[in-house]
Amino acid sequence: MSYTVGLVGKPSVGKSTFFNAATMNDVPEGAYPFTTIDPSVGEAYVRVDCAAPEFDTECTPSVGYCDDGTRFVPVKLVDVAGLIPGAHEGHGLGNQFLTDLNGADALVHVVDFSGATDAEGEPTDDHDPRDDIDFLEDELDQWYLEILGKGLDKYADAYDTAATDIEVVLAEQMSAFRTDKDEIKQLIRRCDLSFDPATWDADDEFTLAREIRKATKPILVAANKMDTPAAQANWEEITTDPEYDHLTFVPTSAHAEKALKTASETGAVDYTPGDDAFEIVGEVSAEQEQGLAAIEEFLAEYGGSGVQTAIETTLFDVLGVFPVFPGSADGQADPEGEFRDCFLLPDGATTADFAHHIHSDIGDGLLHGVDCRDGRQIGSDHELAPRDVIELVTTA
Repeated sequence: MSYTVGLVGKPSVGKSTFFNAATMNDVPEGAYPFTTIDPSVGEAYVRVDCAAPEFDTECTPSVGYCDDGTRFVPVKLVDVAGLIPGAHEGHGLGNQFLTDLNGADALVHVVDFSGATDAEGEPTDDHDPRDDIDFLEDELDQWYLEILGKGLDKYADAYDTAATDIEVVLAEQMSAFRTDKDEIKQLIRRCDLSFDPATWDADDEFTLAREIRKATKPILVAANKMDTPAAQANWEEITTDPEYDHLTFVPTSAHAEKALKTASETGAVDYTPGDDAFEIVGEVSAEQEQGLAAIEEFLAEYGGSGVQTAIETTLFDVLGVFPVFPGSADGQADPEGEFRDCFLLPDGATTADFAHHIHSDIGDGLLHGVDCRDGRQIGSDHELAPRDVIELVTTA
């Protein structure tokens, strides 16, 4: 699992329910603050159309699974605890929260769109979900600003700043966010700033910190509890507000997804995660039937429960990740099974990137690749496309 999605949200918004629904783990759920203290780590999945049928063969996944031509590729989902206002100042579980968050490639922010929980996670009426969206970004921006400030201090204290580029110093200071000097340089230009930080004021520093945060910790908002009228009204107002154009929203009912997966495990329904419909195939009580009818209506309205969609949108759209299959151009089957692996690669990944992703020895010994669909030889710098099936020819 090469990608990690951090699941964040204030207490009691359904974050643990989302986590359990996505991973079918069993972490505590409850309507009180800090149900989760330590981060829970689980295996979620993204759906990929399996390439095996195109090659007239069956796939035998080494990880994840395949269901009727749909490959479920695992990603790591981390339920991070401790988000309350002032987390960056150490309030609540703030320091632990930020430490646990640091390993995530992107964030899914679970927000109670019904407005039924206040900033501390306590029951209330008419809370504005905008406040929750804003305070997560504010907490992260302040965190980034503090680290950026340390980099600026180092630059100012350097013996000869003329011989040192500011983007090099900042990239080193912020390396934990998996950035580099080229990205920092691009973001300084995007903010229309000089490369002499002596000309920056406090607003400039904050603007740059925010841009670095948006580039290295992109956020998708899972608008949870969308099966309530209040949440639906808030959805219309918030998702059309230009202030939030930089965010991606997915309407979600974590409760519906968890209920369907539980019912599927007991044989009551036939349901594939992410589908917009299900079939009752077992005996259910009148009360269960009524609950399933409400879930069925929600799925039809929103195209699914939103849990699977949120994870997939985070990977494929927000991060730009895409799947690639290792293959064999001569059609010879792997003795351990065919189409065992499906790897997720970043946008712009090349044949060489693919080889190094699998193993450093394969990358170091790469001669060229072969597109298994047409037998065409491709170079190490060839940019791959989603669902490519590539044989790597190496000296390894």
